[in-house]
Amino acid sequence: MVKIANIELGEFPLLLAPMEDVSDPPFRYVCKQHGADLMYTEFISSEGLIRNAAKSTHKLDIFEYERPIGIQLFGSEIETMRECAIIATQANPDLVDINYGCPVKNVACKGAGAALLRDIPKMVEMTSAMVKATHLPVTVKTRLGWDDSTKNIEEVAERLQDIGIQALTIHGRTRVQMYKGSANWELIAKIKSNPRIRIPIFGNGDIDTPQKALEYKNTYGVDGIMIGRASIGNPWIFNQIKTYLKTGIIPEPPSIAERVETCRTHLEFSIRWKGAWEGIVEMRRHYAPYFKGLENFKPFRSRLVEARDSDAVLYILDEVSSHYEGVEV
Repeated sequence: MVKIANIELGEFPLLLAPMEDVSDPPFRYVCKQHGADLMYTEFISSEGLIRNAAKSTHKLDIFEYERPIGIQLFGSEIETMRECAIIATQANPDLVDINYGCPVKNVACKGAGAALLRDIPKMVEMTSAMVKATHLPVTVKTRLGWDDSTKNIEEVAERLQDIGIQALTIHGRTRVQMYKGSANWELIAKIKSNPRIRIPIFGNGDIDTPQKALEYKNTYGVDGIMIGRASIGNPWIFNQIKTYLKTGIIPEPPSIAERVETCRTHLEFSIRWKGAWEGIVEMRRHYAPYFKGLENFKPFRSRLVEARDSDAVLYILDEVSSHYEGVEV
């Protein structure tokens, strides 16, 4: 049984990665329905949270069905991050997660996210301050290092464990790599096999099929896997992996009817959470992934993106279901 502090996650948990503008409550809802064991909010700016910015505070919304759920924070100032750990705790998640892995320019170049991989003493001091500021378990998501010459994840793992984090997720790329090339899981495995490491180690990067999940589980010995981009438009991947790990049978891909039904559910929750218009706008980025692989889907996608109200979207989704009935993807 894998546990983060007293949170039981099963034998080999599958985690939904925090993704900006993706892993909001509506998306988390469909991922939870389809087998995600632990989920995180979108990453939340500490500066925005301190200023009570609406976008940041809205991201604190969590629901009982999501548990266990973690709130992920990023920032560059130790005191601000400490204060945000307190604010996040008041939202009553199951844990608080620190982002030391985001590679995007407007985060890393401001001294947050993966930038902390170039200042390990500051990372340690920031983490320690946050651990002391909350009674909740504190976890960390990070990368192998800033670049190939500074892959310092071994030092990071030991030092962060020593000051109290309860789990570590490692994306198998450096910041300089961004999302290019292949993730290096060998270094993740080295962390897991370190006899000093007692906390759960989760691997992240490139897991997009049940077969790869099993291969990486057996090869690298991690405690669980975090899935990000491969879940976009494909929340079924969590239960597909679980079925394959348990039975060795690759599940059938979701039918068109299942795709449409999940898309409808996602849309309806998006409207409830964000309001009629914003909920429709936010869903527009999800139509192409949900129906990826369908021949000649572009005209339907264009109509879905142009639709101005939920009735129109639902009507088009019904057309999709009828048009592609019986089609295998």
